[in-house]
Amino acid sequence: MSRIAAAFAALKRRKALIPYVTAGDPYPDATVELMLAMAESGADIIELGVPFSDPMADGPVIQRAAERALGKHIGMPQVLDFVRAFRAKNNTTPIVLMGYANPIERYGIDRFVSDAKKAGVDGVLVVDYPPEECETFAVTLRSQGMDPIFLLAPTSTEQRMKDVARVASGYVYYVSLKGVTGAGHLDTAAVAQMVPRIKSHVKLPVGVGFGIRDAQSAKAVAAVSDAVVIGSAIVQLLETQSRDNVASAGGRFIADIRAALDSLEGVQA
Repeated sequence: MSRIAAAFAALKRRKALIPYVTAGDPYPDATVELMLAMAESGADIIELGVPFSDPMADGPVIQRAAERALGKHIGMPQVLDFVRAFRAKNNTTPIVLMGYANPIERYGIDRFVSDAKKAGVDGVLVVDYPPEECETFAVTLRSQGMDPIFLLAPTSTEQRMKDVARVASGYVYYVSLKGVTGAGHLDTAAVAQMVPRIKSHVKLPVGVGFGIRDAQSAKAVAAVSDAVVIGSAIVQLLETQSRDNVASAGGRFIADIRAALDSLEGVQA
């Protein structure tokens, strides 16, 4: 059983909390400390963003984070170093690398899979890898005990859901709105209608992200899903923090969201 599957199994009827942060932002030497603080504060899985110069699905907050990290020379080797250092102190919380095809392909796909496995990565979400074009990559990841994770959107067809079901493992990430990360206009009623449609095809936990800003919106989404993914709100908070405060600020934010989700304990999605 992968760490991701184990994490969801351990939750039973609680809802998973999956924060996203950009590797190396806002301070490279604080990334591991921040990841550890989030895990200690109730994060069930951590999505670690791989900085890229053209993050097409990301809004201005995460774009700025990627630019800052790239400006500090954070690339795939450094991202894997962060995971390795995290694993030295935490061997249970799953880590998912989230990003784009270009950094992986520049690093070399076979080399990436090997080095990610050795570092302790548990899942990979490549925004611009549609399932029908990366079945070999997905099989290779699974052969190394890592989960290929895919996005679904409000515009996803029944066929796309079936395609994702064929190659995905771990969980699927439902993009709750049309637009980029950090956008507003979260429609919980629409999410509530879409999640059962996804589950009719994909027999995996469904995490919902994009547009989740605070404990209230996280709780509303968690009531109709298996997991809440929250990124831009955390990244925006962190960019205002001093080096000494960044980990504690991230930990407090996660603790507040965790408390909101735990108030829903026993609610079935």
